[in-house]
Amino acid sequence: MIIDCGRCVERTDECTGCLVSVLAQTPDGIADLTPGELRAIEVFELAGLEVELLETPEPPVRVALRRTA
Repeated sequence: MIIDCGRCVERTDECTGCLVSVLAQTPDGIADLTPGELRAIEVFELAGLEVELLETPEPPVRVALRRTA
């Protein structure tokens, strides 16, 4: 599974409740996570989910096509 935050349709204020955001924005690792967040991560691990954080790529650039007559 690839999680691409750049393509997430919920990428607005909903990011604060996203597990991916929690993992990416926790500077001290698991030390800052609540027991509920740790349990959620454990459930994902037990289900076989492996998380590898990748740098978010730059959004695609739209190129204007030149029309010919």
